[in-house]
Amino acid sequence: MPSLASYAALATLLTAAVFAQEQKPPATPAELSRYFAGVNRRVLEMARDFPEDKYGFRLRPEMRSFGEVIVHIMSGNVYAAKAGRGEQANWDELDAKNYRTKADIVAALQKSIADSTAAMKASPEGYKKSLEPWLGVIEHSAEHYGLLVAYYRANGLVPPASRPKSK
Repeated sequence: MPSLASYAALATLLTAAVFAQEQKPPATPAELSRYFAGVNRRVLEMARDFPEDKYGFRLRPEMRSFGEVIVHIMSGNVYAAKAGRGEQANWDELDAKNYRTKADIVAALQKSIADSTAAMKASPEGYKKSLEPWLGVIEHSAEHYGLLVAYYRANGLVPPASRPKSK
């Protein structure tokens, strides 16, 4: 029967092994930028691709329309840009009623992506201070990207990322 000293020695060895393993460093500015750009690229692709006559489509009456979801995602980018520059910002500053057409929404989304990307690049030291707002906006946009996939499927459409790639 093993002694208490044997258990203590085993616990010490296991603890040392865990601490000796190389720990993954926190997200680097390049990784954060890549994830931020990736989710924005996919959302922008959907905003451009989804039929204009379906921009008012809602999965349920109480939910946002496709176009309103895009404006909501855009609102996160506007928030990130302002917060990234150290300005006061509210998440839902944008009102979807101010964007009447697909062209208006796509243009405003492109601008929000450009502005937030510029704010991110202008202040890489901000990452060291706080990963917010970037992580929150990435998570938020990715969540709504998944919702947009449901809008596609409910309309009998295949989302761009799910389409076969030509060789």
